[in-house]
Amino acid sequence: MKKLLLALVYTALAAGANAGEVDRAALEAMREGSMKKLVILPDPLAVSDAPFQIEDDGGEARLSDYAGKYVLVNFWATWCAPCRKEMPMLAALQDEFGGEKFEVLTIATGRNSPTGIAKFFDEIEVSNLPRHQDPGMKLAREMRVLGLPVTVILNPEGQEIARMLGDADWDSESARSIIAALVTGETG
Repeated sequence: MKKLLLALVYTALAAGANAGEVDRAALEAMREGSMKKLVILPDPLAVSDAPFQIEDDGGEARLSDYAGKYVLVNFWATWCAPCRKEMPMLAALQDEFGGEKFEVLTIATGRNSPTGIAKFFDEIEVSNLPRHQDPGMKLAREMRVLGLPVTVILNPEGQEIARMLGDADWDSESARSIIAALVTGETG
């Protein structure tokens, strides 16, 4: 029955799609289980342009560098047990949807050594997600990250459209339906 409901919502979205707009009610209807914690914002919010460190070269990037696609930004830390639990699911989302229209961006915030981050990813067998850092927590503070993990979804214009406090089952049918609707543009 749930699959039928999701299929009907998805079909309705496809029939009435207006490019560039997110149908908040349609996305909310797709939320089940732990995805009920995903707050779909009534209006997109501007995000911080504070720099964060790139994993390999020590250079900097900004969230604005990812404009043009939907970005799921996950703030996490090596000491965070819920982060360890959800990171493989985020890697699966990247495998399934990553590309020109969607990307999972992971940013370790606070004191996380590059060695500790590499060990964390090796232990959980994740190799397809970035190991970026926000050691001074400037980006996290400006993005109102008060605990970990926090996941923020950005639209192609680089604005926040949804936020999740705490971990979630990102491998659920609900999570994949929401991301699929965003990526295909069939949300409103």
